[in-house]
Amino acid sequence: MQHPAVILRDKLAQRRALAVPGCHDALSARIIEDSGFEAIQVSGFGLAGSLLARPDVGLVEMKDVLDHTWQIARAVRIPVMADIDTGGGNALNARDITERLVAMGVAGVNIEDQVFPKRCGHMEGKQVIPAEEMAGKVRAMADTRRRLGSELMINARTDACAPLGLNEAIRRGNLYLEAGADMVFIDGIRTRADIQRSVREIQGLLSVNLMDAVTGVKTELIPLPELARMGVARVSIPVASILVAHRALKEFFAALKASPTGLLEGQTQWVSSFAEYTGFVGLKEYRALENEYLPRTLVEAKYGD
Repeated sequence: MQHPAVILRDKLAQRRALAVPGCHDALSARIIEDSGFEAIQVSGFGLAGSLLARPDVGLVEMKDVLDHTWQIARAVRIPVMADIDTGGGNALNARDITERLVAMGVAGVNIEDQVFPKRCGHMEGKQVIPAEEMAGKVRAMADTRRRLGSELMINARTDACAPLGLNEAIRRGNLYLEAGADMVFIDGIRTRADIQRSVREIQGLLSVNLMDAVTGVKTELIPLPELARMGVARVSIPVASILVAHRALKEFFAALKASPTGLLEGQTQWVSSFAEYTGFVGLKEYRALENEYLPRTLVEAKYGD
């Protein structure tokens, strides 16, 4: 069986605008996989909201990022891309984290050139580190990957477009490719023309970000088939899962609180059934494992004959 990193490389090399949604936990990852997507990424924005109920401004500890990435990778069979923000510090920190990601078996990783503490790419007030410093982080990661015999896909994100312009973002992207990155992600790119130019001038694979696939935020919403015709390799949809969860939870509990009975009798449109949910998370399979491995006396004591 091919390693997920090899599978991801093959898919991205086709430059068919592979949609890679972001997940905020293992359950959302499983749902994305079950919906038919071919790859997934861990959403730093989603983790900040899910774990801390805070904005994506560099507050989540790297240990928590790696722990939850491991749980997500265990939960799905499709390739998973990690999100390590600015790499945990300098090039040596990025090198150490790369070793951990290889051991975890993830398929790829996103690293960005923002000043720490970073922020979501579509927020205001972004700052970037010197391009040569970021190139050193990428080179340390690529050397570590080579030393370990890994195919880990390194996606070098630049946030230079908003503060410094597209020319600088393209220059940085090519510098990061020379340092060993496999793909460049220009975050905050705005228009169809900018994307077309970037595909022409980036000397490797290009990823773009359509945020939630609904509003576009700062990047013009362009149909994926059109992006594929342009030659875009990956389309990131990083924040939809946490925004969908926020909307659904907020509306359900507001309706529950407003109900005169304190219930929502018969309004099954709000929730999955208990059987549907427990079936999705594998309760039946867990019970079968109990029957296979636990002494029969223990199983009978728990469940009866």
